[in-house]
Amino acid sequence: MFFDGAANFKGVGIGAVLVSKTSKHYLVSAKLRFSCTNNMAEYEARILGLKMAIDMNIQELLMIRDLDLLIHQLWEEWATKNSKILPFLHHVHELRKRFTNTEFQHVPRIQNEFVAALSTLSSMIQHPDKNFIDPFPINIHDQPACCAHVE
Repeated sequence: MFFDGAANFKGVGIGAVLVSKTSKHYLVSAKLRFSCTNNMAEYEARILGLKMAIDMNIQELLMIRDLDLLIHQLWEEWATKNSKILPFLHHVHELRKRFTNTEFQHVPRIQNEFVAALSTLSSMIQHPDKNFIDPFPINIHDQPACCAHVE
């Protein structure tokens, strides 16, 4: 599971991508409509991904992130001084109990670009309460629009 949070002047967005052993990608993102720091957004993204993995009945999970801070805080190698982060940390500990095995891996930022873009995009989308988007139909075609038979 890759995850990321983005806090900027447009808002806060989070995203997570689960990658199966068969290389299928499952994406989830959300815009947070409450004030939070970038570290809080990172925890929100992790929680979002964990909940999606739980809903999919995943038992073993490798969590991948380009930010070492969250990994060390979760393993209690580094102290969490910010009292606002502690509830997030405890919630992640509780969610991890639902898995038979969880591991963490740190990767360079370049390997986390896709989920970073997903969270940034989520942060930038504006959702006014009174704005509604009408659904539009999407057609599915099983065959090409034109065919040429060559013998």
